[in-house]
Amino acid sequence: MTRADAGSKLAGIEVHFTPEQELRLASIATREGIDPQELVKDATLKLLQDDAQFRAAVPKGVEQAERGEFIEDGEMDARVKRMLQP
Repeated sequence: MTRADAGSKLAGIEVHFTPEQELRLASIATREGIDPQELVKDATLKLLQDDAQFRAAVPKGVEQAERGEFIEDGEMDARVKRMLQP
């Protein structure tokens, strides 16, 4: 499948939500002032971007571990805390 073929196939993708999920999405979209479909598209693209970054980082982390390059627990805790801050 070529990239163009993949795009044309993806254009027809449908995602089905339960009524409760639709209500939750509509509530979030209303609060954010965005169309629910745009909210879902944006969230999906963000998820895919984050997944790609994670997958790219894993081999680097494995290489560092194989070289014996580790960080202390305290530093890891601090990094995670910084990542989770808004």
